[in-house]
Amino acid sequence: MSDAGRPFLPFALPEIGEEEIAEVVDSLKSGWVTTGPKARRFEQDFVAFLGDLSLHAVAVNSATAGLHLALEAVGIGAGDEVITTTHTFTATAEVVRYLGADVTLVDIDPATLNIDPAAVEAAITPRTKAVIPVHYAGLAADMAAIGDIARRHGLAVVEDAAHALPTIHGGRLVGTLDSAATVFSFYANKTITTGEGGMLVTRDAALARRAQVMRLHGMSRDAFDRFRADRPSWYYEIVAPGFKYNLTDIAAALGLHQLKKARAFQARRAAIADAYDAAFAGLPVITPPRPAEADLHAWHLYVLRLADDAPIGRDALIERLFAAGIGCSVHYIPLHLQPYWRDRYALTPAMFPHSQHAYERMLSLPIYTRMTDGDVARVVDAVSASLR
Repeated sequence: MSDAGRPFLPFALPEIGEEEIAEVVDSLKSGWVTTGPKARRFEQDFVAFLGDLSLHAVAVNSATAGLHLALEAVGIGAGDEVITTTHTFTATAEVVRYLGADVTLVDIDPATLNIDPAAVEAAITPRTKAVIPVHYAGLAADMAAIGDIARRHGLAVVEDAAHALPTIHGGRLVGTLDSAATVFSFYANKTITTGEGGMLVTRDAALARRAQVMRLHGMSRDAFDRFRADRPSWYYEIVAPGFKYNLTDIAAALGLHQLKKARAFQARRAAIADAYDAAFAGLPVITPPRPAEADLHAWHLYVLRLADDAPIGRDALIERLFAAGIGCSVHYIPLHLQPYWRDRYALTPAMFPHSQHAYERMLSLPIYTRMTDGDVARVVDAVSASLR
């Protein structure tokens, strides 16, 4: 319990309905508890959701796995460099190291908090082979500029879209842009969830096939293909030293119904963001950037930044919110401050002034579909009382 005996309001909660529960139970009763027909159906439904039947979707057990598979499939290896933002979770960068390549971190645009295309271009060397833009908080990165840079320098673009379902950029859903691959996350706090899980999307049939093989030990055929009653065959071949990245049917069962609700979920998150924006007008804060008029923000996160003249600091505000029974978080402690990345590449805060400045002043407020209007008002009241 929190102050005044009110229940603690968590930072995030998934919304799981009776449809998801029934589908999971059906999976348990069917005997297909690992990768099977529902995982296949989820892939098909995901392509249909994106509205572009030229796409291929590969279901995986995490977005981290999807990023790893995508980079492996485009040929990243020892001696290569991959550029990404310092202002992200470590998974975006660590997959590069899995492959023996090096990470080049760059700063963000101080307005959008997304990767700065100019910084990307300035960081390119003869070893650079790919760039991973992150659609931070659910707002699309400047993909037109990044795509232009990638084409001129012969770089693969793998989008980290962990925050970005159903983000729209330039009138197109993220996932349908002109990148080598796009990877979504269905972790518990994301805009839709399968508990743990992710989806790799690509137009490149060869890339998709490589990812399908590598997600399950480099086997030429997965279990669903080998044990179907209408096409029995026990034979398979190991064609590469692969990984264990397959999504189970139990997880996919959740995804089948979460996907149907994705647009309604986004609308509720957007309504909460609108309420926050209106309530915080006039306070010494910077509210999150908005998308272009024809675009859509997924609102995975609502990241509030304290203005330089705010009466208290970020850490003190978080302490007051927790004392009021309100959960919040920080997205992210930038990679240049994390010991592994800092020490390996001799990074300092001065190298990333925009990310550092934002980090010192930012916090993420609760924004999820199970929040009631009363919950939103409670957050607003606590923030306002702390800053006035």
